[in-house]
Amino acid sequence: MSMRLQIWLIFLAPLALLAALYALGLTIPVPHLGRDYVVRLPLPEAGAPVDLPMIHGPPDRSRPLVVIDPGHGGKDPGASVEGYREKDIALGLALALRDRLVQDGGIRVALTREDDSFLVLEERPEIARRMSADLFLSIHADSAAAASEASGASIYTLSAQASSEAAARFAERENNADRLNGVRIEGQSEQVSAILVELSQRRVQAESAEFTSLVLREGEGTLTFHPRPRRSAALAVLRAPDVPAVLYESGFITNPEDAERLATPEGQERFAQVMARAIRIYFARQAGS
Repeated sequence: MSMRLQIWLIFLAPLALLAALYALGLTIPVPHLGRDYVVRLPLPEAGAPVDLPMIHGPPDRSRPLVVIDPGHGGKDPGASVEGYREKDIALGLALALRDRLVQDGGIRVALTREDDSFLVLEERPEIARRMSADLFLSIHADSAAAASEASGASIYTLSAQASSEAAARFAERENNADRLNGVRIEGQSEQVSAILVELSQRRVQAESAEFTSLVLREGEGTLTFHPRPRRSAALAVLRAPDVPAVLYESGFITNPEDAERLATPEGQERFAQVMARAIRIYFARQAGS
């Protein structure tokens, strides 16, 4: 038998065998090795709402709601140096503030995360919006170069230019939304919606600036602030057009004194007492206006 014929038989024999089995109605059992290894990921139904965090405090929905956002979390540790991680410091401060507000009573509190879980950046302010929060406070810790002596807390609000840009984007995306700050925008023209959103954003920015002033006033002599504590930037977590929001940089974890102060229960309690007072005064002013 020639070599060419042998090669043809090698290729054609399996096909001939399969054809014969098919003609006789027979099958060849296939090994199950590895076929039972299936990864199943439960997915929510299309359009199903994502779970919102628990609200602590009084069940009275007329009470003001503050949403506290501990920055970073999960696979995102934030700034890290010498055993300190920003995500841990932010969570410790947030939990201390939650406990202080709940203990004092009268204010509802929710945290975007209460453990070491990861949240997409855009989810954080959206949680506050969906919960109709009256105030959104995002907590972080700063860092600087190794040779820097930077120290102290600073408070960020959304910059004017970023505020205007955010309002325009929100108006474009949410032109069919129902209400914004109690004003119906559904069915309005794009121009009218854009104006309503920008007006809402201006009011929110004014209230955010007022809350910043209260934190600085109440924290004087108790908290350590940066020489320039008022900041503004185009930060994504501050771009909700209908929730007053600030980002609190609690200090520099690259500064040993700052890091130790922020990581200790005593330092966290001082922060919680100051911030809780500022929040209460802010809500009292809002109720009286």
